[in-house]
Amino acid sequence: MGEEAMVGFGGKQAWLAVVGRDATAVLEALDLEDLGEVPWRDGIDLAYLTDDRVAVTPPLPGARDTPWTLATGRLLLSPAGTTDVTALSARLQTEVQFFATHRVTELHRWQRAVDGELIRAFGYVGQTGDVTTWHGEPGPAERDAGLPAQLDDDSTVLVNEKDVLKVANAWSIDPTTLTGRPASGPLRLGATH
Repeated sequence: MGEEAMVGFGGKQAWLAVVGRDATAVLEALDLEDLGEVPWRDGIDLAYLTDDRVAVTPPLPGARDTPWTLATGRLLLSPAGTTDVTALSARLQTEVQFFATHRVTELHRWQRAVDGELIRAFGYVGQTGDVTTWHGEPGPAERDAGLPAQLDDDSTVLVNEKDVLKVANAWSIDPTTLTGRPASGPLRLGATH
């Protein structure tokens, strides 16, 4: 499997980025059953096509010269799998980020927690033009994506899928860039109990 190529993801999907933890630790923290190793194509397909599976990468080099483990799956978007980034960060005692984008409804979200403290959260539904979540101050990547420094009644917010990926790239890893790169190991697949 060492010669296997990675498969990217991102559009119409949700994912986590976790600093310095391996796939097994992430699956345990998410309270998912570890189904073992799976080839990249199969794992990403299952993450997109099922509501009860999550594919988890080995640690990958990313922003701040830091290893990031990514976990992706529709489960992370569902009400049953709603991810509490703050609790997950506290449980893993590290930085955890959450990203979601769905271009049909123009749902776009990102969150960042460090050691159990929510640092930043943003949510937007383009269909209605509503900012659904705003916690903390936007950083440079968010400002580059067009967010105002502060949200008030005069603020206009227009965010799209590319902006979510830009923020992910600045904070950790843009998962769409993984496609075709050599895999450092297989994915692990997790499932609800």
